[in-house]
Amino acid sequence: MNLEEYFARTGYKGSLEKRDLATLTAIFQHHIRAVPFENLSIHCGETITLDLAQVYAKIVKKRRGGWCMENNQLLSWVLKTLGYNTTILGAYVYNPQLNVYATHMTHLIVKVVMEDTAYIVDAGFGVSYQMWQPMELVSGKDQPQTPGIFRFTEDNGIWYYEKIRRKQYIPNQSFSNSDLLEKRDRRNIYLFSLEPRTVEDFQFQCSYLQTSPESLFTKKSICTLQTADGFRALIGWTLSETTYNYKEDMDLVEFATLADDEVEKTLQEKFSICLENKLVPVNIKGIYTI
Repeated sequence: MNLEEYFARTGYKGSLEKRDLATLTAIFQHHIRAVPFENLSIHCGETITLDLAQVYAKIVKKRRGGWCMENNQLLSWVLKTLGYNTTILGAYVYNPQLNVYATHMTHLIVKVVMEDTAYIVDAGFGVSYQMWQPMELVSGKDQPQTPGIFRFTEDNGIWYYEKIRRKQYIPNQSFSNSDLLEKRDRRNIYLFSLEPRTVEDFQFQCSYLQTSPESLFTKKSICTLQTADGFRALIGWTLSETTYNYKEDMDLVEFATLADDEVEKTLQEKFSICLENKLVPVNIKGIYTI
């Protein structure tokens, strides 16, 4: 594993001399625009592992993406190797259907401290809930970014992460009631504490999420990538492309349904992913929204 190869993968060619917010942001943005958030291994008969060397080989050498435990573990290694003060944290994802947070810690995020200021770095959530810049760990402060307004709120040592979104314009009205569309203007995303975690703390969750029939990730094949002005997502056979701030306070969301023989071609053309094994797309109705 080496940093030069990683940066060749993400396309980052900037300076690494300063460990400051501008450098951190640039490294982060190159990652989320080059490395998809995806769970395709589950639907290709592959096993997702948390071994860092295998994560590196998958994302850097094979030019695949990964889910939070892969993306953020790799990014944490990169930042720590560069000399950043990093800590792995664990988060509990919000379930909008049940209006509760998960009881299992299934989301891995990274805290970075620079000059006594802490930031949350999360390159592994995808779609419209993906932050585009490291977020200052401060309670009650609106932090506007291109995707929308993000906010942390702290209560008795528990931090809540939420987003306020714009309205959505969907030209193809046959998708206007799609269960993939988030209807609420404000959405809880996850909660977390500042208790340091290790990758080993996620081993059970990693196995459960890719094998349990109750897991979102076994119910849907997901691939999503941030772009210069929004993001694109392939959920099962449904391709969407979102353009942020298409008009004032309005995001453009374009949908298309792919045929079976278009899925892997689209993964190559839109997400730069070439799969080694046959993908079986899945999109069972569930709680996932873009």
